[in-house]
Amino acid sequence: MKLKATQLRKGMIIEFNNDLYQLTNVMHITPGKGQAAVQTKMKNIKTGNKAENRFRSDETATKASLDTKQMEFLYQDGDEYYFMDTETYDQIPINSEMLGDDMLYLLPNTKVNINFYQNQPIGIELPGTVILKVTETDPTLKTATVTSSYKPAVLETGLKTQVPPFISEGESIKVDTSDGKYLERAK
Repeated sequence: MKLKATQLRKGMIIEFNNDLYQLTNVMHITPGKGQAAVQTKMKNIKTGNKAENRFRSDETATKASLDTKQMEFLYQDGDEYYFMDTETYDQIPINSEMLGDDMLYLLPNTKVNINFYQNQPIGIELPGTVILKVTETDPTLKTATVTSSYKPAVLETGLKTQVPPFISEGESIKVDTSDGKYLERAK
């Protein structure tokens, strides 16, 4: 599907120079003099190489035609993460290199959307939030209230984040998967 450069958004996967690229940053530039442009930073899906490109606002880019399947994360074996199709029960492995930091949000039975290009998995879409248990943090302060001071914490998947001072080890918290930040205590 052809898109105008002004329709490009962060996270989209486009075909560029006969390869697939995921847009990691999109910035619209409107100079006082001259033509508007869209500055993009992107990552090659296959090689992981990063590139930058400036599209004129009247140029088009081809959005990759992807198939998306809902799958459930089952388990990790070495560098491989295994996912099961929730309809056909087929299992596929995805390498930790392809997952990147997304693997820090995966617990068994987490449902994710996996993007396929020509029947090959190329990436996953995490849910907006996940609930993870705090495994390491400084002791709770009895006088702690909701303040702007946070303390470091390590979660059960190895994710490191900042939590309020009233959170203690063993508690479950809700984490935003887009930036890894604490949102609230899990109920």
